[in-house]
Amino acid sequence: MKFTQYNITPEIKNNLTRLGFKKPTDIQYKSIPSIMDGEDVLAVAQTGTGKTAAFAIPVIDKIHSAKSSRRSVGIKCIVMVPTRELAMQIGEVFNKLSRHTKVKTFALYGGVEQDSQIKKLQDGIDVLISTPGRMFDLIHQKHLRLNNIETLILDEADRMLDLGFIEDIKFIKRILKKKHQTLFFSATINPEIKKLAFSQVKSSAIRIQISPKDPVSKNVSHFVMFVEMDDKRFFLERFIKENPNRKILVFVRTRVRAERVAKAMKRVNIDTSTLHGDKEQVERTDVMKNFKEGESQILIATDVSARGIDIPDIRYVINYDLPDEAENYVHRVGRTGRGFNKGIALSFCAKEEQDRLEEIQTFLSKKIEPIKVSKKSYSLTTSADQGTDPVQKLIEENEILPKKKVKKKIKKPKKKK
Repeated sequence: MKFTQYNITPEIKNNLTRLGFKKPTDIQYKSIPSIMDGEDVLAVAQTGTGKTAAFAIPVIDKIHSAKSSRRSVGIKCIVMVPTRELAMQIGEVFNKLSRHTKVKTFALYGGVEQDSQIKKLQDGIDVLISTPGRMFDLIHQKHLRLNNIETLILDEADRMLDLGFIEDIKFIKRILKKKHQTLFFSATINPEIKKLAFSQVKSSAIRIQISPKDPVSKNVSHFVMFVEMDDKRFFLERFIKENPNRKILVFVRTRVRAERVAKAMKRVNIDTSTLHGDKEQVERTDVMKNFKEGESQILIATDVSARGIDIPDIRYVINYDLPDEAENYVHRVGRTGRGFNKGIALSFCAKEEQDRLEEIQTFLSKKIEPIKVSKKSYSLTTSADQGTDPVQKLIEENEILPKKKVKKKIKKPKKKK
């Protein structure tokens, strides 16, 4: 089924065509009809499979169809998200999909002055995408009213509930005056969080799971290399130099590590950008913009960005440090291989990170393919004279030389004499 066959407004169809959306992904195909019918939905799908559009399309269509003019008389939908980067990202998707419709959308988050945000709210909007902190600030200041909410959406629902936002969610649901629809979307969810999520929706809620056995998209190839902690910088340097003009997203464990790795790369004449919680929001926004537009090719980030980056041309994700939580691995590597694109995730694993690797593989229910490095190659990598890259060699073998399928010969039955 194509989007042109959906019973949605022509303006949205035109926007989808302009953005290159032809057919819905699995999560979109299964979610959109239920959302349009007003059902509560709990959806779990892999990263990069189009979850945002899965709820944005029906919400925009519903609001647009109900309005007689562009004038907004109250917020109709709230999308709650855990990070500022994700609020901006989802805001961009809503803006692109609502172009030329009567629907006004706005992303609200902290780290920036609130006066201009308050003015935007006073001018009238239909869809609010927000982080909990700034939203509750403005509710308590009586600048934000939720009297007309018809749809409440939690994106990255597992993170929202796990971070202790459940009391905030319950508070929001208590102050919603009208009967409303609740939508929970996430890439990962454990049994405890799932039970919590079920408690916040109607018993008749539609439950959707896409590829629950493998939380990572099949478009992503996984590799792990066993590297001593102090040698990781040499392997990162080598990988970057042998992949020029490629967007590479490097994940580290802490803010301090991000800056240390950036300085190590600078010493070998590699320009990078860093993204973490110690940076002012304006700087974080600029870093993301430059990375997205290609002015910066290498971004070193903490997990603050694992759920907020949707850049189609990220070819490689490097786990310089393995994440503390196995679920974060899924969100990290989901920054590549998005949509119909292919991507590669490479993890550097030190001896002291072996337990984390085991947890990740248990979570994925499969082994991550190891890249074997000989003593000679390892020595060359950590010296000035770097030879043939075993990482790149293996990647090229997997990408350029796919395994040939061996056809079994069918034996013809012998003719009877």
